[in-house]
Amino acid sequence: MIRISRRRFLKTLGWSGAGTLALGSGYGFAVEPLWRLEVTRYSLAPPGWPRGLKLSIAEIADLHAGGPAMPLGRIEAIVEATNALGADTVVLLGDFAASHKFKGRPIAAQDWAKALAQLRAPLGVHAVLGNHDWWDDLAAQRTLAGPVHGRRVLEKNGIPVYENAVVRLAKDGQHFWLAGLGDQLAFIGRAGWRSQGVDDLAGTLAQVTDAAPVILLAHEPDIFPRVPVRVALTLSGHTHGGQVRLFGYSPMVPSRFGNRFAYGHIVEEERHLIVSGGLGCSFLPVRMGVPPEIVLVAVAV
Repeated sequence: MIRISRRRFLKTLGWSGAGTLALGSGYGFAVEPLWRLEVTRYSLAPPGWPRGLKLSIAEIADLHAGGPAMPLGRIEAIVEATNALGADTVVLLGDFAASHKFKGRPIAAQDWAKALAQLRAPLGVHAVLGNHDWWDDLAAQRTLAGPVHGRRVLEKNGIPVYENAVVRLAKDGQHFWLAGLGDQLAFIGRAGWRSQGVDDLAGTLAQVTDAAPVILLAHEPDIFPRVPVRVALTLSGHTHGGQVRLFGYSPMVPSRFGNRFAYGHIVEEERHLIVSGGLGCSFLPVRMGVPPEIVLVAVAV
């Protein structure tokens, strides 16, 4: 039997732990954010959804273009992969540009918007803005008013942006509504007050004029407790799934509800929410256990 001294055992254990940490860090910084791209699929039948209305929705959330894991070529590949899914409609859930200090080569807004303009779907491409789209626009922060630069370049490239606005769409003769909520954290909090939003949930839903089902696009999922049953499905991003997610738990989630709305398909009181893990990185260029994803949602009874 080979005897190992306590000192040698602890030294070996320490090196093993350090090696595991280094390997995990290398994977989280260099592999998962840049080289992996998943398609995550959900199928659901919300209460009251019309029979015969089969709808597929592709989601792109949190690109953070120009970040170390999101060069222009990567965005073009994401667009190609999204188009290949053949969804009825594509929704863009905000945070289009990177604004953290770990930026890679900057990408002009016109360039990432031009790449997104290549998205194709029979019922169109529809967008809402995220907090970084507001925070990146210093003029908007100074005047406490939009429209922000990201919205202008998207609309210039033919992609409508909904801020507390709705659109009525139809498939196979049956109608549904897309409702886009203004961002809930639009203005950076200053000393003594929290970030302020431009969201108006009641005013947005008041524009729905018939009984057709409603799909709400809201960058941050924190609005969900206030969403009425009248809304069949809420689609959100923002959290990135915590960027690090192990065994279904994310240690840090940019939400006042913590892990409650961190990631995935959440059902509460017959209301459905899907939170995308997103595609880019925010604050730290690391992902582990929550690879970049395009979300494909199939809604039918």
